[in-house]
Amino acid sequence: MKYKLVNTLAMTFLVSTNAFAFDAKFADEAWNGNKVPIGQQCQKFGGNNPATPRLIVSGIPPESNALILEYSDRSHEQMDKGGHGKMKFMFDSQKSEVEVPPVLGHTFDIPKEFKLIEAHLGAGWDKAGAYMPPCSGGRGNEYYVTIKAVKDDKVTATTILEMGKY
Repeated sequence: MKYKLVNTLAMTFLVSTNAFAFDAKFADEAWNGNKVPIGQQCQKFGGNNPATPRLIVSGIPPESNALILEYSDRSHEQMDKGGHGKMKFMFDSQKSEVEVPPVLGHTFDIPKEFKLIEAHLGAGWDKAGAYMPPCSGGRGNEYYVTIKAVKDDKVTATTILEMGKY
């Protein structure tokens, strides 16, 4: 990896010159990053066929062939850092933009393009499955998804998309 020296008045540090940024956004305008849409919470709190939001990911680094999606609740330590489920979405390495389809909550029946990395960690709180939708009972917890572009198992870039509060 290449680095360049950056000098500021306060400090000197190294910055990667190989850092690659990519973008992710919701394909459904009901997801706005501020508030989890009504019905997209877990079944325990009245969710109606809740699922991961459909995403459009663009500017994917060349030769990346998958995205790792880690769903999290920043407000709950056990459910942070992928506690709501971790999955890998496979795609053609020639693509720089993909649409990630939704994955239903509360089930292990996931679309064929996905591979389960780790089921959600709240099976004792609500129904087990690959993904647990926001499930705080409306207490204002903060939900987000970390998206990692990968080439085989090497991370090529990472971004975070705020899903909203519930």
